Amino acid sequence: MGQRNQGFHKSMGLLDATMLVAGSMIGSGIFIVSADIARHTGSAGWLILVWVICGFMTLTAALTYGELSAMFPKAGGQYIYLREAYNPLVSFVFGWTFFAVIQTATIAAVGVAFAKFTAYLFPILDEDVIVLRLGTYSVSSAQLLAIVVIISLTFINSLGINSGKRVQTTLTLIKIGSLLLLLLFGFLAFKHEIWMLNWSHSDIWNLRKLNLDGSFEDYTTVGALGALSAALVGALFSSDSWHSSSAVGGEIKNPQRNIGLSLALGTITVTVVYLLTNLMYTAVLDLQTMVNAPKDRVAMRAAQEIFGPVGITLIAVLIMISTFGCNNGIILSGARVYYSMALDGLFFKKVGRLNKNAVPAYALWLQGIIAAIWCLSGKYGDLLDMITSVVVIFYVLGVAGVIRLRYTRPGAQRPYKAFGYPYLPIIYIVMGVSFVLLMIVYKPTYTLPGIFIALTGIPIFYMINNKSEKNV
Repeated sequence: MGQRNQGFHKSMGLLDATMLVAGSMIGSGIFIVSADIARHTGSAGWLILVWVICGFMTLTAALTYGELSAMFPKAGGQYIYLREAYNPLVSFVFGWTFFAVIQTATIAAVGVAFAKFTAYLFPILDEDVIVLRLGTYSVSSAQLLAIVVIISLTFINSLGINSGKRVQTTLTLIKIGSLLLLLLFGFLAFKHEIWMLNWSHSDIWNLRKLNLDGSFEDYTTVGALGALSAALVGALFSSDSWHSSSAVGGEIKNPQRNIGLSLALGTITVTVVYLLTNLMYTAVLDLQTMVNAPKDRVAMRAAQEIFGPVGITLIAVLIMISTFGCNNGIILSGARVYYSMALDGLFFKKVGRLNKNAVPAYALWLQGIIAAIWCLSGKYGDLLDMITSVVVIFYVLGVAGVIRLRYTRPGAQRPYKAFGYPYLPIIYIVMGVSFVLLMIVYKPTYTLPGIFIALTGIPIFYMINNKSEKNV
């Protein structure tokens, strides 16, 4: 299937790389998670502030990673950065966790989200339609559709980088354009009484729990911190995969310039769109309507107010396009991480080979199999908690790695230097560590298993190393 020495094709320009970043970030989250954020925060002010905090963290991480991408413009992205900043153990634990849960479970979550919204057009594909039942375990038609989508996109990307990038760039341009049109029509449908209800009262900065019946519950100081961290989960997940272009550094033209620039342009674009989208929600929906949106589908409820009954169909199609494109991006980029691990002798040897189309096909298909398994287990919200906490740990390590490299390799070439260094990186590290600690305290059920999966990478690393030493 492959020729290990065949090189990658550098065929991705700045537009392609930027669309990979933006397209991988925009999935289904922006259309759903605001309902849960509103429940945890209980005010329009805090709803928007959560998205501002998320945008700040994402932009800070992306602008900081720009320095790493310019120093190490290779396939593998974050895996390479952690290896260079620390040691092979740290990078392997990341790569193992990326493979076991971060990337593969994200692919599964986005695939299931695609299926859920497809069910609006074809009810037989709904998550409530059970096609197989074994005791208490069941498989829905939505889960099966998610697996079909993952297999299809894996096949498309195995045909070469040009196939994957065409799908990515086209779908991302379509969904950004569609989101901008939704924003335009949303603000044209501006409801003054709704806006005043959300923004004019004295409680817009009062952090409290909003119940489905419209009543509020005040938090203790400790409870407020837990609620804020829980609210951030959805926002951070919706903004994840912002580093996608760094993973395909070997296929980007002028990577020292274009990787960092694509990270900045992609994250800025998505952050602005996300903030405007949530402001639009507060212009057409009161908070109680948001938290009571069926299955948290706030965008559909907003579209009903904007377009009438046809709005549900329009948003369903938009989210289908959005999630399909999002999954294509994370499938494309993820495989390059395992490829780099294999070249270091830390993964299956065949995964380090490129096929005749100059893409890591073994890595793509192995990733697809694990993602399909994830589709058959866990719920959307459970996967959010598991993925988000673990991924922030590695982002913190990556950002801290920039500081570490400034001291350990002061003479290294840095075509781009981290914006706001060292203040913004330090602020990010403090915020990231605080978020993870709060998640461990307030949402341990899925946070701790995610961390446990990461820690299992340590003995696996030493097992692989011992085996390699014996074979020498």
